[in-house]
Amino acid sequence: MNRPLRDVPARPDALLDALAAALDGSGPAVAPGDPGAAATVPDDVALVVRTSGSTGEPRGVMLGGPALRASAGATAARLSGPGRWLLALPPQHVAGVQVLVRSVLAGTTPVVMDPGPFRPDGFVAATARLGAGTRYTSLVPTQLVRLLDDPAAADALATYDAVLLGGAATATGVLDDARARGIRVVTTYGMSETCGGCVYDGVPLDGVQVAIDDGRVALAGPVLATGYLGRPDLDAETFVVAEGVRRLRTADLGRLDDGVLTLLGRADDVIITGGTNVAPAAVEDVVAGLAGVAEVCVIGVPDEQWGQLVVAAVVAAGEPPTLDEVRAAVTARLGVPAAPRRLVVLDSLPQRGPGKHDRRALTAALT
Repeated sequence: MNRPLRDVPARPDALLDALAAALDGSGPAVAPGDPGAAATVPDDVALVVRTSGSTGEPRGVMLGGPALRASAGATAARLSGPGRWLLALPPQHVAGVQVLVRSVLAGTTPVVMDPGPFRPDGFVAATARLGAGTRYTSLVPTQLVRLLDDPAAADALATYDAVLLGGAATATGVLDDARARGIRVVTTYGMSETCGGCVYDGVPLDGVQVAIDDGRVALAGPVLATGYLGRPDLDAETFVVAEGVRRLRTADLGRLDDGVLTLLGRADDVIITGGTNVAPAAVEDVVAGLAGVAEVCVIGVPDEQWGQLVVAAVVAAGEPPTLDEVRAAVTARLGVPAAPRRLVVLDSLPQRGPGKHDRRALTAALT
């Protein structure tokens, strides 16, 4: 059977009631801020999240009520139980709308930051409205960097029982700084197709299984999406059944060490320079650990001699490292071919969603 799918303005006040009705079955499924989503969906689908994916091709991810409940329950079990959430992310994206879903299912009312650009003073004011009790928020690395630069905001962050951090890799120095200040950061990995984060600090949530399939991360469990809205071709390509288990075969490279997942970047981001494959994520991990680096994105740009040149674009935290310092650090860890041949310092990195670096836009800008 099918149920109607209704576009709801991407405003928390409009979404909360609509999500509650979608989850308990008394209302239609919800497509936040997606006026082109008029359609019907399978009866178990409660939410459709629009995502561009890494290719920029729009697609609607259908999330079932049972999957959303499994995700919220596993998150509460991994953290400190149900709590009150602060919404600091756009509610049309999965990380933001999940703050609302978790609130609905926990029977709590989220606090929403005031509209407008993300500002540390706004975060401090919103935190003050949370009141006593267990409190959570979900951020992307850029937001964390801004909050750490403001003493009052950093103090406010330290009052949270957990700060979920996802969307992109975070510089090691930033994580160390946050944790040294008593901020309980939990790094998350996931995507719209898994109801958002499903691996916390490298460890899968309860019920989630992680495997490595030909170098790629494969995910299974009750949090998987029903499929893509109107795209059975993508369903067949992305969701596979192996040994009777339905899995999401991601484009992310990774490895498992005693059950802990380490991400190695995306398969389609690999840079081929002088005939050698270089994983940008591995280079980013080294550069992110250098003093003076707040954010980093590593890309390959076309070059007649090398095929592609490895380029590191950084957002500085104070005095940035020199190209020689970057090359020496990367060479020592990964070898000469992986060492960037260009270093670009930017005020900010282009993004294609909350916290996600837009490698295509950066490549175009630096080519």
